[in-house]
Amino acid sequence: MMESVFTSPPAAFAVFLLLAYGLYRVGGKLAAISAHRESDQEQPGKHLPYTGGEDIMPVPVLLSYHTFLRLALMFAILHVAALVVSTMPVGMATHRIALVYLTGIGVSVLVLSEGEL
Repeated sequence: MMESVFTSPPAAFAVFLLLAYGLYRVGGKLAAISAHRESDQEQPGKHLPYTGGEDIMPVPVLLSYHTFLRLALMFAILHVAALVVSTMPVGMATHRIALVYLTGIGVSVLVLSEGEL
């Protein structure tokens, strides 16, 4: 009886939740104390990624609507191909049909990528 209580999903969730909270509290105690801990001032580089002292310059992302549309169409084609192939019945003839279908999908993806791969 007790084994089934401890292995039930709600009990396991509670145990892991308590474990995560305990690790959070221990990590808070071990963390370095900032000079501005009680004040509202933030450290200037607190939330920046560590890069060995280098300043990270943001890279502008320039996606045109045409590029986004091609990418969305390519993913739609691949998802439909996965759905069609996964729902085909098992048999030697369907394997050949699936191979021809996937070859056509591969050609479509190559055309949509237009040398971006």
